[in-house]
Amino acid sequence: MFREHSTPLLVDIDGYRNVTELLKRRAEDAPQHVAFEVPEKSGDLSAPWQPISTQDFLAEVSELAKGFIAAGVKVGDAVAIMSETRYEWAVVDLAAWFAGAVVVPIYDTASPAQVAAIIRDADVQIAVGGSPDQIDVLRQAVRETDMDVLGVWAMSAGTTGLNDPTIKDLAARATEVSDDELEQRRLAAGPDSPATIVYTSGTTGDPKGAVLTHRNFIGQVLNIAAAYGDVVHPGGNTIIFLPLAHVLARGLQLICIASGMRIAHLADPTKVVATLKVLTPTFLVVVPRVLQKVQEAASQKAADMGLSALWRAACLTAIEWGKQREEVDSGSAQLPSLGLRIRHSFFDRLFFRKLRAVLGGRVDYILSGGATLDADLSLFFRGIGVPVIEGYGLTETTAPLTGNLPGSIRSGTVGAPLPGLSVRISDDGEVLAKGIGVFEGYRDPKHDIGAFVDGYFRTGDLGVLDTDGRLTLNGRLKDVIVTANGKTVVPTVWENAVAAHPLISDAVMIGEGRPYLSAILLLDPEVITAWAGTAGVKSQIFDTTSFDEIKDSRLLEELQCAVDTANALVARSEQVRRFAPVAATPGDNTLTTPTMKIKRRIVLERGAHVVDNLYR
Repeated sequence: MFREHSTPLLVDIDGYRNVTELLKRRAEDAPQHVAFEVPEKSGDLSAPWQPISTQDFLAEVSELAKGFIAAGVKVGDAVAIMSETRYEWAVVDLAAWFAGAVVVPIYDTASPAQVAAIIRDADVQIAVGGSPDQIDVLRQAVRETDMDVLGVWAMSAGTTGLNDPTIKDLAARATEVSDDELEQRRLAAGPDSPATIVYTSGTTGDPKGAVLTHRNFIGQVLNIAAAYGDVVHPGGNTIIFLPLAHVLARGLQLICIASGMRIAHLADPTKVVATLKVLTPTFLVVVPRVLQKVQEAASQKAADMGLSALWRAACLTAIEWGKQREEVDSGSAQLPSLGLRIRHSFFDRLFFRKLRAVLGGRVDYILSGGATLDADLSLFFRGIGVPVIEGYGLTETTAPLTGNLPGSIRSGTVGAPLPGLSVRISDDGEVLAKGIGVFEGYRDPKHDIGAFVDGYFRTGDLGVLDTDGRLTLNGRLKDVIVTANGKTVVPTVWENAVAAHPLISDAVMIGEGRPYLSAILLLDPEVITAWAGTAGVKSQIFDTTSFDEIKDSRLLEELQCAVDTANALVARSEQVRRFAPVAATPGDNTLTTPTMKIKRRIVLERGAHVVDNLYR
């Protein structure tokens, strides 16, 4: 077994002082190049999108930075941003850095208690909010903390009351600050100065403030851009719809700014498909659930047309073609058989080209992160002509730690360490990380206790390295279950397998100290309603308010097939004996993190009565 793998840096970052250099140098090299696209009419995504050049973006950033300085923001002050994903988020983010401040992103779904705790812990001096609700939460949090804050500012006019201040009002004070003073502020932070404090949402426990430096960001941005030059380039464009409070989306934004790739922001992920046809991106970053939904929607459409049998054959063909493409990557491929070529050509005309059109027709690559991607799902998209690059990282590693590369994709793995990074596997199988993107510690030193070993950060994830240095993840260390019989079980393989069923959005295996394994199956509210209509089942049985077990016999029979399939993939001691399906409330985001990872503790707390029934 291979225990460690490192990848050398591709780009020397010594000439960069801080993150602001990324924008300044890009503006010098290509001032008129389009950096962003924003909808001309708010809410009308089908209308033309307005281009914003790098030079114009820099001008907006500089004006707002001067406004921050005029308002009293000092070097090292914390600036909080709480908003959905939108263009103004990028302006505020860079403007705070130009003013010498430290950015504290807050998830737009955070509770008032969480926001108050973050503002107090980070010693926030000024806050910017997006929607009226977010601004109210920020103001409430400021009142609760009794902190002398320089105000809560709205991102746009009309967001709150007519007299409430906006960042436009801040920018109007730019004349009070000279260009020389702004330049001094811009250069105040050095490579090892804090750039941001990101409070990890986590799947369990309280948030912890990870302090990421300018060196972390610069090293990641420049080296990832160099490694993925075929993906991120001036001729490409992307849509960011993941939360910008998450370091993955924020890191992507900086990579695109530095590389000249156009960015469009989308606050509502449910509108992504419609927007793809308008903006026709060349690259997307998604979580695996998005890809599952695309595949499920295609499957349902085929069923509506009476083509289910052909669709199943098309999926198998796509997976087989994807495997053949991966063999080409590895240099060990034979020519695809005549039969495979004929089948692929037929299904390409029937299904695959239509799926590519749904994605906008120009997508060269999709990056999947945030959760484990099923290998067959990755192969399916490779087979339809849209390769999926799976990567892995954490807030504490400034997003990507490992990643597959174009021309070297291996489904089922999250790739090798990216340039400037090292991965080691501990004796317990835990993934350890070290390198350019790995942070030095949390804001509260007590959170550092046990977080590092031999200079490596303990990720809490289990994994193995292959002979090429590619990492395969095997679940979370803290999720390991020890049954009453003393059997140690890692639930991830079984949970991912059963969650591949279209009706199931997530699965939580149970069994700590119990005589056998059981599971709660969380059903997708939208998909289950559609299934009920097709199966002739009254949708009233799907109570989405009480978190109670659903006991419809036809549904249980359908789900038993998924459980049997998952059980067949694992050892007998790892098989689930009983399960309980539960329908989540539509739009309920309390059960998942912003990157759609299941919050196991919350599920088990809300479903305690369901668990009791499973062992009764």
